[in-house]
This record gives sequence, C-alpha cells and structure tokens, in this order.
Amino acid sequence: MDLQRTRDLSLMGLWGPNVIGVSSPTAPGSPSGDPHYSPLHSAPTAAQPDKASIFADLTPAELRAVRDFLRGRPELGLSAQRRDTLAQNTLFLVELLPPSKRAALRYLDGDSPAPRRQARAVIFFGAQAEPNVTEFVVGPLPRPRSYRPLHFKGGRTVPFAARPMMMQEYELLHRALVVATEPLYRLLRDNTGFWYHNCTQHCLTFSDIAPRGLAPGERRTWFILQRFVEGYFLHPVGLELLLDHSDPDPLRWAVQSVWYNGQYFSSPQELAKHYECGTLAVAQLPDPAAPHLFSTYIPRGHFTTGTATNVHGAKVCEPQGRRYRLHGNLLEYGGWSLAFRLRSSAGLQLFDVRFNGDRIAYEVSVQEAIAFYGGDTPAAMQTKYMDAGWGMGSVTYELAPGIDCPEVSTFLDVHHLYDSEGPRRFRRALCIFELPTGVPLRRHFDSDFRGGFHFYAGLEGHALVLRTTSTVYNYDYIWDVLLYPNGVLEAKVHATGYIHATFYTPGGRRYGSRVHSHVLGNMHTHLVHYKVDLDVAGTSNSFETMDISFENISNPWSPGARIVQPWLRRQPRRTERQAALPLDAPLPRYLLFSNPRQRNRWGHMRSYRIQHHSHAGRVLPRGWKEEKGIAWSRYHLAVTRHRESEASSSSLYNQNNPWEPAVNFESFIRNDENIEDQDLVAWVTVGFLHVPHAEDIPNTATPGNSVGFFLRPFNFFDEDPSVASQGAVIVRPQDPNFTRLEVQRWTPDSAGPCVAPEPFSYNGTYWPV
Repeated sequence: MDLQRTRDLSLMGLWGPNVIGVSSPTAPGSPSGDPHYSPLHSAPTAAQPDKASIFADLTPAELRAVRDFLRGRPELGLSAQRRDTLAQNTLFLVELLPPSKRAALRYLDGDSPAPRRQARAVIFFGAQAEPNVTEFVVGPLPRPRSYRPLHFKGGRTVPFAARPMMMQEYELLHRALVVATEPLYRLLRDNTGFWYHNCTQHCLTFSDIAPRGLAPGERRTWFILQRFVEGYFLHPVGLELLLDHSDPDPLRWAVQSVWYNGQYFSSPQELAKHYECGTLAVAQLPDPAAPHLFSTYIPRGHFTTGTATNVHGAKVCEPQGRRYRLHGNLLEYGGWSLAFRLRSSAGLQLFDVRFNGDRIAYEVSVQEAIAFYGGDTPAAMQTKYMDAGWGMGSVTYELAPGIDCPEVSTFLDVHHLYDSEGPRRFRRALCIFELPTGVPLRRHFDSDFRGGFHFYAGLEGHALVLRTTSTVYNYDYIWDVLLYPNGVLEAKVHATGYIHATFYTPGGRRYGSRVHSHVLGNMHTHLVHYKVDLDVAGTSNSFETMDISFENISNPWSPGARIVQPWLRRQPRRTERQAALPLDAPLPRYLLFSNPRQRNRWGHMRSYRIQHHSHAGRVLPRGWKEEKGIAWSRYHLAVTRHRESEASSSSLYNQNNPWEPAVNFESFIRNDENIEDQDLVAWVTVGFLHVPHAEDIPNTATPGNSVGFFLRPFNFFDEDPSVASQGAVIVRPQDPNFTRLEVQRWTPDSAGPCVAPEPFSYNGTYWPV
C-alpha cells in the first residue's frame, strides 16, 4: 500500500474512527453564539466592559469637553485662535490620565467603585511675564468641573523654552527662513535648481535639529535645507542655518550662523557676498531626477532569476474566523487578556496583562525612543533626537492593509488632541491580527533509528499581534506586542523609514557612509525604553539575576580525577542600586522576578523572566550635559519600587531641555530603596547601532533592524500552558511496516477562502472631527 496515500487518507478522515481523544469538530473562534464576534475587515462595536474601560483613551466627546471647560476658565486666558506670535496661552495636549495603581487594583480585584476618569492637559502659558508650561489634572469626565496643577517629581516647573514644537511655530519659522534665504536666491537657483524664497515648483524645505541650543533657556535651532521631492530627507543642498527663535515675538528672531559646503559664515549676506565675488567653493548638484529619483519607491532594476514579483505573495488567512475577541479596549486571546490604549504623548500602553486570570504585569508601555548622531556638519553633530518630545504617540498615521498589517486584521481608529484645535481622527492607527509564525511552537520526531519512528507530535506556532506605528518625520517605528499561547509576551520595535542624512563632505566618512553623490548617511544609535510594571502572581515581588559559574570538584565516581562543571549562581538584588545593571557591563542571562509567597507544584517560586533582544550601547559619556535627559540609557535594566510620582522615565520636555530635564531617571534609584518583596517596576533599555550604507537607499529595511524583549514564564506554571491549545497534531504508526498511521487532531481541516476578495483601499487623512 502507498504510505503517502494512507497518510493523506488519515488526514482527510479527521473525524473517522481511527482518531482518538478528539473533541467536537467546532472550530475555535467560531462566530456561532458569540455576540462580540465581528466579521472580517470590520472593527468590533461592542460596548467596553467596565473593568478595561478605566484605561480607555478619551473619546472625541471627552476631548472636546476638556477643551471647552478649560477655554471657559477666564483665569487661564486660553486663546481660541492662534496668532502670529507665541506670546499667547495655548492648550497643546489633552489625553487620558490613568488612575493610580492603588485605585485601579481596588476596582479590578475588589468591590471598590471605578476610579473617576480624568484628563491630563498641557498648556503653554506664553502670554505671561515669565512664560512657562503647566500640566493640569481635569475631571471628572465626561463632564469636567475642576482642574488642578499636575506637578513633576520635586515640584519643578517646566521652562517655556523646553516646550515641544507647535505647527504655529513651524509656520513662523518658515516665514523667517523665507526672509533669511532671500539673499541666497542666486546661489541656490544656480547650483541646486531649487530655492526657498518666492518659489512655486522647485522649492526647498527643511529638517530641524534638536536639542535647540547648548544650555537651558536657549531655543536656537539648526535647519538643514533640502530639495522638496519625494524622500526629501535624502536631498540636502549643503546649506544649514542656525536660527535663534527663543523670543515669543518672531520679529526678534535672527540667523546666528550659516554653514555651506564645509565653511561657516556669520550671516546669509556674508555667504551671498562670497558667491557674488567668486570666492566660494560651490557645490554643483545634479538634477535629482537624473537618471531617476533615487529616493522614490518606484520599482527599478531587476532580479537575475526572473521569478515573479508582480503577483501577490503569501498572505495571512483566517479560514474559520478570528480566534481573538475585542471588547472596546479589552483584548482576549487564548489565555491572554489585557487592556490597551494609544496615548498621544508616548504611544502604546498595556494595562492589566493576565494569563489564565493571573496578572503578569500591571503595565507594559513605551517610554522613549532616541537616536543620537555624529557628523561633520553642525546640524549632524547637534542631532540628539528624543522622540517623545516630538509627540511620538500622536504621529500614528494610517496603516495600509496587506502591507503594514495583513488584510484580515482588525483596524482601529484613534483620536488625538495634540497641537490642534480639537480632536483629530487617525484612521486605522492600530491593527490586531493573528500571525502564523511559520515555526512550530514545539515539535518532536521520535525516531526508531531503523528508518521509522515511534511518533511525531507538533503544535502549530501562532501569535497575536497588536501593532501601531510612529512616523517621527524621517523615521518610522513599527511597535509590536506579540502574545504567544505558552504565556510568553514579546515587545518589539522595527526601525524603517528614511535615514537622517546630511550633505557629504570628505570629512564625513568618519561618521558614516556616502550613499549618493552629495549625501552622507550619518551613524547613530537607536535606544528604546520600556516600562514593565510586573505583578508576578501578586504585587509583592523580588528580583534576582542568575547565570552560571564553573566548579572544579573531585570526581566522585573516579578517585583521583576531577570534574569541571557549571552550577547556577543566583544573586538576589536587594536594593535599587544593586538592580541597576549598567549598559557597559555584561548583562546576566537570567533576570527573574518572583513572588516569594507563591510557589508552583514543584516548590519553585513563581517567576517571570525578562529576556533582552538588543545590541544597545552608550550614546554619550555618563554625566555629559545632554546625557542627563536620558539617564535611563545608562542601564540595560533598572528595577525600582512602584511610585506614582515615577510614572514615566522621560517627558515631552526632555528633548528641548536635556540639561535640566523635567524627568531625571537617575532620581528614581538615587534613594536606593529596598526592593525585596515589594511592588516592582522594571525599566528596560534596548537598541542598536546603525551605520547607514548604500542599501539604506531609498529606505532602511526592517530585517535585522528590530529589537525588544520577552516576558517568559519561569516556573510560573506547573507545565507549559500551551498544552491547552487544540492545534496539536500527533501521528503514530499502527503496524511495523508503517502502512497505517493514526493521525490525532483536535481541529478540523481548513475551510473557506484564505483572503476575502476585497480591493485595496487607503485614506491618509486625519481631519478634525
């Protein structure tokens, strides 16, 4: 008998008499009887369950209610319309202020009432004699009645110069650059074919650099001028200007320095004079579109094999419907449940993360992403981007089905009130989908070592993905949280988008790679910081590291001989300083958070492990001026006691005042508190060095450019919890000749189309609503 045919018949006869231990053939995730099931391609509309809704982002109605309430307070003096001056009071940001952890847990785990919903509001007070930035708590929602200042740790106020940029300020800067570049019209027209002053088609644009100065109180920015074509980040023209815009009155702004093609000048007029006199080393730039625009995505070139790329490749499908459930902002999948939000200030934030009812973490959230550069131009050497200061969570533009996320994903809109008159709708800013990992979660082929086998068993690999993106000007970050059926959570970020490039000079090769005729790809280090508020089987946890050491012992079964073998070296970390693991030292391979009062069946403390996937390195020497604003970057991992006053490791204001940061992470561990049997927060740093190269044109590709960490159970369960998954397959031979095989399955054969035949659609708008 044909063995392959017998195997196929066994698989086809899934529900036949040869299959044992098989449950009813109802597909997991079947819509039958589920009132919250939603068909493919449509977002669920079920009402939010009370428990998760305390973490839900503010609705458009709540955002407008906060705005209108604050505008109605005459003592705040908020301007309804923005004028051609920064000397006015402006509402900049409104977002949810999550409840305190204590209040949330009393509600989630007990009978206490739900905490009142409150908002965080940021106001720029530019109309005062001493301008400043103040944050307020506004509530209760949905009908706010009161507000009070929200103070940073230590009660420090935020200087006006530390504020993030607004579109109003960018418009005023654009006008200032129009005036500043007017004397350079001939230089720019003759040598680049583009200009800034009075242009219509061949226009220049700019990228601005931060921090904006060298000391507190300064607000002077280097601007890189670029040709405004697709991918303008790769088209610098060799001109950079330093503009002081610290005064609220733009009429007092002034250019302080000019750099052109390796030379410094005191003003645009001086540079123009050298050009008119013929004493300037001029950079003649070719037509950017000859022979093609190298910064575009339009296909060019070919693959030598000739295999087809003009047809669709493999797709994700859900042959029997979704296997996850979404109730408002509550996400459930297998053993997992969690609440999520997308905050405007810093991005994705998870709360009340549980597996089979056990809370693993109270919060997992993105805190900050930085990119620190080196270069030969003044803008390059000043570039130290701290992306939370650019509203990293507010630039969550639309995700494209089939490219950014599989077509079968659930897409969710979000609303931001960030530097706008009212809430803006960002379509499809989040997506959720189940991903076949392409590798079994586990498997084994049990060979008989005689050409046959005793059994084969495998469990298909899947993960649920929660994804969003942040496009912070040139760079695109893809933020993922993956939930695996064995109790593992992965947080991961992919870096893509355009590199931050400057004008090529011979000295630039020390700081990167020449990637086009006049373009230098500047070296930089990406670091990303996460907050992981672990509640491993409760809020009383301890932290220890574990690695191996070697022992040299007498051989007990061979007198006179010795054995060298590894043993587990456990090191309890009893204080915050002991638990701050520096970035420039080797990281212990096991980082364990345990509940001393909870043990599994085998007597081990129930624990979860943080496992880094990172190539992070230092970006500045410790204690250097700007390094104070990213003090968290000193550590692979730091562990602190939970404090409501230490809610975030960074802030909107550290970018433009890193010298006296509003949040200094080092203060979190300075008091060196005891962390044994306490409510602990882990602060995780991951990152990588990026030396740009020719293959970063037109864009940085994602393969190899992802970092993150895993939360992995370590003696938390009595066995792998994924044994509850019914996706396993077991094959057993039924006779010595392997002519009959028993195939045991708990899932039916795939049924239905793989991908719904809906056309591609996209809408990139984010209009006010």
